[in-house]
Amino acid sequence: MKEMTITGLKVAPMLPPEPVTLRNELQALQEAVSIEADYTGLIEVVELENDVCILCNEESKLIGLAPNRRLGEDILCGVFYVVGQNEDGDFCSLSAEAMTRYRKFFSLPEEIDPDEVCKTLSTWFWLT
Repeated sequence: MKEMTITGLKVAPMLPPEPVTLRNELQALQEAVSIEADYTGLIEVVELENDVCILCNEESKLIGLAPNRRLGEDILCGVFYVVGQNEDGDFCSLSAEAMTRYRKFFSLPEEIDPDEVCKTLSTWFWLT
């Protein structure tokens, strides 16, 4: 059953992660990933584990949202959220264990040069 509200982590540029409760409906989640954007954007889902994912703005680099954190070879821009995902693919609350683990994982804000973001963007365009 789909949860009406979900608890996860909000990760904003240059700030430590913080617990947050979100309405679990498309419009509310699109608005959440569009903080600092000029319009409500699309959600991109990045899987971290079988039951944990990141919700971020799909166009964050294209529209110039602030660099936030590195994730592997990529750079996430703008505010993003770490939430749970159940076996049906619905978003759900993050477990207490995952909340602790990802709060620690994203605990240190990163200063990222905008030129570094441009390099990841040009690589993305080249691959598509």
